[in-house]
Amino acid sequence: MHRRRTVIALSAALLAAPALTACGSESHPGAAAVVGGQRITVAQLENRVEEVRSAQRDATADEAQYAQEIARTGSLTRDTLHTLVLDRVLDRAAKDAGVTVTERDVQAMRASLEQQAGGARGLRTAWLRQYGVAPARLDESLRTEVRAQKLAAALGADMNTSTGKAVFWKSLSDASKALHIDVNPRYGSWDVQKSSRVDTTAPWLKDVSRAGA
Repeated sequence: MHRRRTVIALSAALLAAPALTACGSESHPGAAAVVGGQRITVAQLENRVEEVRSAQRDATADEAQYAQEIARTGSLTRDTLHTLVLDRVLDRAAKDAGVTVTERDVQAMRASLEQQAGGARGLRTAWLRQYGVAPARLDESLRTEVRAQKLAAALGADMNTSTGKAVFWKSLSDASKALHIDVNPRYGSWDVQKSSRVDTTAPWLKDVSRAGA
């Protein structure tokens, strides 16, 4: 199965990174994060997580298998917020680089991946299991992937090399700085240099990542 070689593949290792600084969102009640002055509300985050949980339930044969999926994806809430924020960072970086994505681009990628996955159902199942993407959000996720690939190309960044990766992530770091990202400390904080959500270890913070499991 084709693996996402840009944003998801490169950011997956950053999800468990230790926190460097903690940003507070107390001035933005009800927000899971604020990106470029735009709120990602707790309700929006919870709805996204519920979409994935519902899809996981539909894809499993019984309650035992569903429980295994929940256990396997215990950090789903935090990972989903990471994706929501990173998508906005990537969008800003792409705009700064003059990158645009068309519907034809998205459908071309989908067709290619469906062929590799053995059909549309295989692709939906793979994206749900590997990346926590609900079937209804597949095209949205593929658009992000296309945007990342076109951004890398615009930057002349060879993602198979450490130098190329550094150039790519530098553009995301610059975008992160410009967007002044503020993550509710209940969900961690945002590392501008790595363009990644990281965990906050303050003992007074309630871990909400497994809530609703």
